[in-house]
Amino acid sequence: MTDEHQAEPAAAVLDDAHLGDIQGAFGTIRMHDTSSRRTWTARLLTLLAIMGPGLIVMVGDNDAGGVATYAQAGRNSGLTLLWTLPLLVPVLIVNQEMVVRLGAVTGGGHARLINERFGRFWGAFSVVDLFLLHFLTIATEFIGVGLALGYFGVSRSLSVPIAAVALVVMTATGSFRRWERFMFVFIAVNFLVIPLAVLSHPTPQAFFRGFVVPGVPGGFSSTSVLLMTTTDFPQVDVNTLAVVVGIVLLVVFAGGAVVMVRARSGRPTVPAVSAEVRANWRMPPLALLERPAWSRGKTVAMYALRRYLVAAVPMLLVKAIQLG
Repeated sequence: MTDEHQAEPAAAVLDDAHLGDIQGAFGTIRMHDTSSRRTWTARLLTLLAIMGPGLIVMVGDNDAGGVATYAQAGRNSGLTLLWTLPLLVPVLIVNQEMVVRLGAVTGGGHARLINERFGRFWGAFSVVDLFLLHFLTIATEFIGVGLALGYFGVSRSLSVPIAAVALVVMTATGSFRRWERFMFVFIAVNFLVIPLAVLSHPTPQAFFRGFVVPGVPGGFSSTSVLLMTTTDFPQVDVNTLAVVVGIVLLVVFAGGAVVMVRARSGRPTVPAVSAEVRANWRMPPLALLERPAWSRGKTVAMYALRRYLVAAVPMLLVKAIQLG
């Protein structure tokens, strides 16, 4: 081995499941295809080849439970919550891009990164958590299938087994491209929301007012607290609760802004990196990196979030049992 190869820094490697080529529903990109797309036609074809996972994730929440939640929110609040959509869309875009960048620079998937960074215990914990979450989600999907086809007179004893067989057939083929094409059928069905919205006959004034004027005081970050509290304690006055939560959030955001400004002012200047180096940079193995030190504020915030989740989940579970 030459000195040149010995001097090469260790870098993260691809997962064993990575086959190299990107085989999308509408095209394939070879593993070593790094040529630039200079024409709009080439860029469009590349986009068609890689946009499948992003679209599937984008509409992933439009399932039976999601649609039921949308309908309930519309029944209770009308168009007053439309203003949250322009605020949530950038957040979702940033989160998806962060996940893509994380996979690109590390070469590892979700489970592998957790195992390397936090250990096998938390890796197994995340897998069990995902398993339970997906099990409950699939249960709600079959409930939705039974209710939807029951509207057309199809019994649940027939509709649910057919849906289960179709799900097994779709995933048992072992072809991601075939599965992705099958998912595009469901994505196309989402466009039925447009005529449904038109058939509801919303007035232009209420529609634009819902986009501009917040219908719930305190900001979109307090929506989770409001929904959880009002679900378990329906006698609580929503407006008073929203004002209290809003004041608390303003204080927290103001304190966070001050801390962030002070932290940024003390950071050293980072030298500029060329575009070529930035495009080809790969992250070293996580085992060679030191774990980041949490500040006191971040530690307090994470423990507060954890306590909120620990308190909210049992309360909502008890409420679900009561409703059942």
